[in-house]
Order: sequence, then C-alpha cells, then structure tokens
Amino acid sequence: MLTKKQLDLLDFINKRLAKDGVPPSFDEMKDALDLRSKSGIHRLITALEERGFIRRLAHRARAIEIVKLPESLGGAPAGFRPQVIEGDRPDTPSNAIEISKGAIAELPLMGRIAAGRPIEAINDVPPGVMVPGQMVQGAGKHYALEVKGDSMIDAGINDGDVVVIRESSDAAEGDIVVAQVEGYEATLKRFRRRGGMIVLEAANPAYEPRVLPEGSVSVQGRLVGLIRTY
Repeated sequence: MLTKKQLDLLDFINKRLAKDGVPPSFDEMKDALDLRSKSGIHRLITALEERGFIRRLAHRARAIEIVKLPESLGGAPAGFRPQVIEGDRPDTPSNAIEISKGAIAELPLMGRIAAGRPIEAINDVPPGVMVPGQMVQGAGKHYALEVKGDSMIDAGINDGDVVVIRESSDAAEGDIVVAQVEGYEATLKRFRRRGGMIVLEAANPAYEPRVLPEGSVSVQGRLVGLIRTY
C-alpha cells in the first residue's frame, strides 16, 4: 500500500529516468513534492525500497533503479495491486465499509498505525477483521488498523491491538484520532488545539506532545473501538 506522497515520488523518479537517464537529486525531489526538508525524501525513498519498488545502488551518487511500478503508473498487474492512500486529503481508502448496528461484518485491515513515533501505514497484515455492529456506531465508513508502539497505553491501547476507526476529517478536543502529518506520516494520538497549532498528545508520560502547524496535520478518522487478542 503506497501513500500518495510515495506514489508521487515514484512517478517523478520514473519520469526523470525515462527523460534524462539519471534519477533526480534529493533537492529536486524535495522541490517536486513541496517538502520542507530532505529528511522527508529520505523516508519516502526508504519506504519505496522496503516495498520493492526501487533499488539504491551502492557506491554511486544519485543511483536509484526502478524495480517495478504499480498499475496506476503503467506497471504490469501480475497479481500485484497496491492500494493508494490519498495522503493529502481527509478521505479514507475506498474499501473502508459501512455496516449496520447489530450486524457482524469484516472490516478491511488497512495496515499498521504508530502509537509512538509516526510511521507510514503498511499493508503486510491480514486482509480483514470481524467486528460486532455495536462497535461501529454512527454513520460513515469504518476500517481497522493494527497498533504498533506503546504511546497510548494509558488510554488502554496496547502494542498489537486492533483499533476500529470511523472516517472523519475533523475531530473534537480530546478525541483519539488517526492523524496524518505532512502527507506521509500516520499516527494514533489524542487531538488538541492550542491557538493556531495542533497538539498530538500521547497517553504515556514517556512521550512528549507533538505541536504542529494546523496545515501540516490532517485528521483521517476517529477511534470508535478496540479489539485485543490474548
């Protein structure tokens, strides 16, 4: 599963390789994706390499090789259909589903969400999870995420838990939300406002709150349930 930023970067690298025969520099990639620092490009490059889309060649400057492309960029299907999270919009993926209260249904397990330092959602986890309808109250689509990390333990959310999320682009003060930071980091935190800033607050004293400009944080959904396997 690729975020929109990952897909945009892969597309940019592929087009530059096709046009010039050499990949773009990190500065060019940063400018093309409108990022404020090259550290964001480093994270995106690492994520694309880990997912097998690119390969970095050792001992050569600016040496990046395209290994494969998703179908949306002209790659061959061959059973490979990556899902793209539109990271710069509040929409949740199209395979999030809406179920009636009282029903039992399988929610899509979209990946892993950090409850620690933000990480990118990944898609190497089982495809779905069964939930009772009572857990899915209110209108809207729902999906599930596996929690990685311990920053929300004082809110009763442990490493390895599965959280049920209702898609939403806004949040009330104190809601636990899926927040996307700068279009490519996803994290589970308590949402607060402080003046013109957004505070992403952990539920573990070992973690400091993250105070971010409002424009750099987008709410992807609110926590509505939790599943724990013993």
